Amino acid sequence: MASLPLDDSNDAFLPRGAGGHGMIGSVDLADATQGWAPEPVTTTGGTSAWTVGAVSGLFDLDPVAGAGDPLPPMWHWFGFLEHPRTDELGDDGHPLHGHFLPPIPDRRRMIAGGRLRIGAPMRVGETYTRRSSLVSSQVKHGRSGDMLLVTVRSEFLDGDDVLVTEESDVVYRSQPPGQARGIALDEPGPAPEPSADAVALTPDERLLFRFSALTYNTHRIHYDQPYVTGVEGYPGLVVHGPLLALLCLEIPRRRGQEVRAFDYRLSRPAFAGTRIVADRTDDGGVAAGVSGAPPSISGTVTA
Repeated sequence: MASLPLDDSNDAFLPRGAGGHGMIGSVDLADATQGWAPEPVTTTGGTSAWTVGAVSGLFDLDPVAGAGDPLPPMWHWFGFLEHPRTDELGDDGHPLHGHFLPPIPDRRRMIAGGRLRIGAPMRVGETYTRRSSLVSSQVKHGRSGDMLLVTVRSEFLDGDDVLVTEESDVVYRSQPPGQARGIALDEPGPAPEPSADAVALTPDERLLFRFSALTYNTHRIHYDQPYVTGVEGYPGLVVHGPLLALLCLEIPRRRGQEVRAFDYRLSRPAFAGTRIVADRTDDGGVAAGVSGAPPSISGTVTA
């Protein structure tokens, strides 16, 4: 599974700035990460029936699975969580240090995409082993400056059997506090008629808070309006990238389709209070975003 390419034409999910290529401020990302090579790490975890019920409530559903039932694709995100101490958090709410967090000063983080492969489903209430390793760490050049693309692969095992393999692409920048980067979004055009498979959600502040709580995510862009507008330069609270991915996966889940693979890419932010629609695309993929605007996330699902 190759890592996601980022170049001048496809870093639209990141805040825009006037700066061009090269260093952000005085930080050379290649120098800052020279020799950074974290070893693989093994942990255990699992997603409980209580958590499945709580996540189901985000989508206004009764619990979609109980103890021993197959776990919906990607819902393992709620069962393998880091829990740093409060004094280990940065000004943005994100941990200052972590096993796969690159040593970049004034680090800013954004999920860019990922790939999921399911050989056999994990089950609600079961405990599994997660084996994670760094796949690549590459400096990329985008319209808003240099960025570091980090890809981490995780294998989820039941004993010696690999049930699920996931690769996550995360983009990092070095951007000191107070350096806001404005972002320009096109006004939506006429909304297309949704298909019978479409799933809609309007994530407000309450829903973003609940999702942050369920994923133990303290990043302030999801709940702190003065911070997200005044420091990060966004026009409003940012909808979590994983929430958009899960919304896309609700399309096959609600139709009873078994998912074997899911590849996705985040291309533009979505904000609290906007109606997000996930639907099938003309080329057979899935996408989610504001109707009439380019999608915030697009991908392919293999059943």
